[in-house]
Amino acid sequence: MRYRAGITAGALKVPESRVIADLLLRRLDETSWKEALYDQNVLQTRSPKTAARLTLLLRGRLSLMDADLWKLVRDGSGTVATQACLAAAVKHSALLGDFLDLVVREQYTRYAKTLSNTVWDDYILRFAQIWRYIPDCAKLWA
Repeated sequence: MRYRAGITAGALKVPESRVIADLLLRRLDETSWKEALYDQNVLQTRSPKTAARLTLLLRGRLSLMDADLWKLVRDGSGTVATQACLAAAVKHSALLGDFLDLVVREQYTRYAKTLSNTVWDDYILRFAQIWRYIPDCAKLWA
């Protein structure tokens, strides 16, 4: 399936992505990952479940990229790290990529200075209406 629902779980989470990028660059084994996440609480979460959820999302995003991008996330300025996290999020979520391609690009070509607060919701509603009529995807919206 082309689309994943994980985009709603956590925005870009740049500070947390910096931590995950550091762990990836250190090439830790699973035991060391668990120690860092749960014993050391490197993500500074209130619960182990939150740490697990964030790690699943952010490690999943960053794992699609290579060590050069991880270094940008970990060591880059705020702007550079944010752009690197956005690139990973787009690669991880075709839904986000298509939103940027279809909706944001259209607004850009119209010289829109801002996006309305409803543009994402409108996109998702249009998307859901279209996909309801495609047999393999109808079950996703039931």
